Amino acid sequence: MFIDEPGIRAVLIAVKAVPGARTSEIAGRLGERLKVRVAAPPEDGKANRAICELLAGALGVRDADVSVVRGHGNAEKTVRIAGKTAADLERVW
Repeated sequence: MFIDEPGIRAVLIAVKAVPGARTSEIAGRLGERLKVRVAAPPEDGKANRAICELLAGALGVRDADVSVVRGHGNAEKTVRIAGKTAADLERVW
């Protein structure tokens, strides 16, 4: 679920996105993915931005340090977190 990027302090997270939810929350692990519910609709990148902001807030990093790198138009996404390692995320989730 959490994969360190070699040579830099960053981690990739496999995410299952649920846009259009009643509330935005990190719902926990779903198999090999982190399930993230966001109230934002899945249009014009709104849900992707909401996912990045939610993860940034939960991890104490800047919004700019979180980006969707795969799955922009899919529920299954890969999100990159700069400044964190897989070990950091294992302690949180």
